[in-house]
Amino acid sequence: MRSSQLFFPTLREVPSEAEVVSHQLLLRAGFIRKSSGGIYTYLPLAMRVLHKIQQIVREEMDAAGAQEILMPIVQPKELWEKSGRWSAYGDEMFRLSDRHGREFSLGPTHEEVVTDVVDGDVHSYRDLPMILYQIQNKYRDEIRPRFGLMRGREFIMKDAYSFDTDAEGLDQSYEKMRQAYCRIFDRIGLKYRMVDADSGAIGGNNSNEFMVLASSGEDTIIYCDQCHYGANLEKAVCPESPTVEGKSTTKLLELEKIATPGVKTVKDLSDLLGHPESDQIKTLIYLADEELICVLLRGDHELNETKLKNLLGCNLLVMAAESDVRSALGAGFGSLGPVNNPLKIYADNAVQHLVNVGCGANEDGFHFIHVNPGRDFVPYAYADLRNAAPGDPCPCCGRPVGAMRGVEVGHIFKLGEKYSRAMNATYLDQSGKVQYMVMGCYGIGVSRTMAAAVEQNNDAHGMTWPMPITPFQVIIVPVNAKKADQMEVAEQLYHDLENAGLEVLLDDRDERTGVKFKDADLIGIPIRINVGPKGLALGQVELKLRREEEAEMIALPDIVTKVKNLVEAQLKP
Repeated sequence: MRSSQLFFPTLREVPSEAEVVSHQLLLRAGFIRKSSGGIYTYLPLAMRVLHKIQQIVREEMDAAGAQEILMPIVQPKELWEKSGRWSAYGDEMFRLSDRHGREFSLGPTHEEVVTDVVDGDVHSYRDLPMILYQIQNKYRDEIRPRFGLMRGREFIMKDAYSFDTDAEGLDQSYEKMRQAYCRIFDRIGLKYRMVDADSGAIGGNNSNEFMVLASSGEDTIIYCDQCHYGANLEKAVCPESPTVEGKSTTKLLELEKIATPGVKTVKDLSDLLGHPESDQIKTLIYLADEELICVLLRGDHELNETKLKNLLGCNLLVMAAESDVRSALGAGFGSLGPVNNPLKIYADNAVQHLVNVGCGANEDGFHFIHVNPGRDFVPYAYADLRNAAPGDPCPCCGRPVGAMRGVEVGHIFKLGEKYSRAMNATYLDQSGKVQYMVMGCYGIGVSRTMAAAVEQNNDAHGMTWPMPITPFQVIIVPVNAKKADQMEVAEQLYHDLENAGLEVLLDDRDERTGVKFKDADLIGIPIRINVGPKGLALGQVELKLRREEEAEMIALPDIVTKVKNLVEAQLKP
């Protein structure tokens, strides 16, 4: 490809709308252009990257025994009603009606469709196991699309679905997909971790996410370097703390109500009493479906809403309005507590080990001190309800955990019989008995993987693509395109490298050398060959690797072999 023929409209300034590095660079380098909020056009350079990611995905899916299909984007309401998700999926679903008034959705995922397809034509255990996959656009009406391709309303996804006769078969399919995912991300050249995750709206009992490590990632990963435990913050387990040393012998002081004008937060109360925030109780009021509930945490801990929602099994979980709180408890936020609280109380495990602590008195401007769980209030239930934090004990080995940021690029789920039961997807076993199929599903965000690769591979000058997914492997830059000798050598190199099986971009534009170099660095092509007068006088060209500062001069007869060896070495995972 010649730069003079390539559509890559680069920008010199960082677009004001772009917050993260991948969004900035993909816009600046002419890979994408915004159509509307969370929806983008992929330009030629982006398509080259996406095709390479898709090819790696296809090769590994096929090698794992999966078969590619293509399902419709427009999905009928009736299928989603069968699974119970038409209303449960929420406002993220794009809904539409045809001219006859029939209701449909733009597919955010395809569990319902694929289950219906397989149920229609698979009737015997002899037809199982089976894994089907597709690569297709997905649509989710994000309330706040952001970060370019990282969280959009339209995105490219690979989704696969396994169908087995029993749980043991699902375990085997799940392991095949896990290994395939590891090979995919290894081949792409990403640094990642597989972590435990919450299954969310997809459902099922077990799931794992594949997280590309990046400081700008939306997700927090809790990890242990000692035993390799890893989990998304939503799923990270906080082991129940042992009884605080000395609690059994600590004298329980008498409950006392004190005036606390102006005290509205745990920190305010901590400062007033001269005790750490860990010696206070944080009280939150939520609306869970139609019920007001009270949630208690140790003062220095943060609520994990996903854990609470899973515990309650509710569809809607939101902070209660202050008017509702006042009506139920007689006080507003900042003065709430569990003592004499008529609501159902759910407390984090750490709360039960507190002794002689402070909390709101359910009266504006007043708090209790010397509060003791079990004596002054009894929760409806204790559970792990808080966010894990660096320094907490690992749930597997007890060593302190750490935290890092990551971008979710893959998610695999054990669905079990969630969809097959809801949609009556059955088969006949060896004895002729009707059984439900056992399912798994497996997703990779293809367009998000491209953005995550940029988040992990960039510098002050632009992108630094891993060789397996770079739009071009080599760029040839004649210093002066008007000089016949430089263009002649550049053209010959272009043909020789292409004949050697390499992907080459020849910058034949009549632009200043500095502009060409800046564009090459911005686009992030791994290998640059500069053809200039000084080198040609010695029968040499300059070889510059994108990720290295220094360049080297290579004799013309050796350059093709040198470059081919570099490319092949970097294509190995």
